[in-house]
Amino acid sequence: MEITGAFTVSPAEGERPGALASFPYDTALVERFRESFPRARWRADELAWFIPGTTAVARVEAWIARELADLDRHADARGRDAFAFEPIESPYLTPADDLLVRTPYSRTVVRELRATPFARWDPEERVWRVPYRSLEELRRRWPEVEAAARRNEPEAKRLRREQVGPNPEEAALQAERRRRRYPLRADDPPPVDEPVSIYRFGVVVFEAMGEVVTDLPVAFPHTGGGDLVWGWWRMPTFRELAAVKPEREPASREERERRGWWRPDREELRERRRTLRAAERRHHEAADLSSD
Repeated sequence: MEITGAFTVSPAEGERPGALASFPYDTALVERFRESFPRARWRADELAWFIPGTTAVARVEAWIARELADLDRHADARGRDAFAFEPIESPYLTPADDLLVRTPYSRTVVRELRATPFARWDPEERVWRVPYRSLEELRRRWPEVEAAARRNEPEAKRLRREQVGPNPEEAALQAERRRRRYPLRADDPPPVDEPVSIYRFGVVVFEAMGEVVTDLPVAFPHTGGGDLVWGWWRMPTFRELAAVKPEREPASREERERRGWWRPDREELRERRRTLRAAERRHHEAADLSSD
């Protein structure tokens, strides 16, 4: 079994039960290993330590886990010292037990933090937690993270819309969104009552379809040829989203532009859950205000 890319342990072959363990050479590490396993012997032909005993594999795995935990603690301590000496000054980052990253939603931010070792999303606090051991990787990615966060601030989005001015095509698109209808290829419709992703509108559930499109107010990439029918959609429920098995890889551009709908991936499902929770909060806040 491979514990990490550097520590491995496996059952030993042969008449004597035991385990074979290998790890990076370090004098202090070898000393600690010999103290824990005084009967261990080095096998030069296999470049591994042989530890006798029927429970050797489990005992070595437990020792490696303790060593890795100590390494993590030391790395976190070094990261804290480095952050104290040269902090990342940003309104989007708060130092605590971990480095807490809280930004407006951005696919770029999600991509960069997912690529940061040991970073994880805390759904309860709605914050990314990055351990101090990953400080240098976070520092390398931070300019792109912060730039994406600033681009997605509500005020920044509003200013961009004002600078661009009214867009007839965008207005027509939003009108179709309010009608909850969407043009579909008659020869390749999506399943009914099952969450799918569609162009610009995200993950939705189609309830009905069939009326022929005679006058298309706005162009979609998949509407360039063939007969089209209108499909009427609604927002999915949390239960419907939970029942969907996400695609491992995002749909290709060719599939999106050819069909106009596709099976959602994990990130698309997560984004829809996020917008549903936000709508739920707004609904409760409005209800609380009306009851005051």
